[in-house]
Amino acid sequence: MEAKAHLRYARISPRKVQIVCDLIRGKSVAQATAILMGTPKAASELLLKLLKSAAANAENNHQMDPEKLYVSQVFACPGPILKRMMPRAQGRAYRINKRTSHITIAVAER
Repeated sequence: MEAKAHLRYARISPRKVQIVCDLIRGKSVAQATAILMGTPKAASELLLKLLKSAAANAENNHQMDPEKLYVSQVFACPGPILKRMMPRAQGRAYRINKRTSHITIAVAER
């Protein structure tokens, strides 16, 4: 049985989130928390909050032992892209893509 937590429409590129996701996949919740607290990436703050939420869901909704939990799944999917324009020389305009992510963390018991 897995307990999940979702973060939708996060204003960070999925490519940036995926780097931090790879660091914690398969680790215990305590170890993953320590890794996220020491990682100087913008995505680590979001993932830490989401990991705590998934662990709380496991404990309260599924009666799992918090000491035995590990990160069974973690992934980031692209969300909708906010398209903006940046003025350039000679009346041109370049598109700026502001990407969003949908992040999912699942924890399970060993």
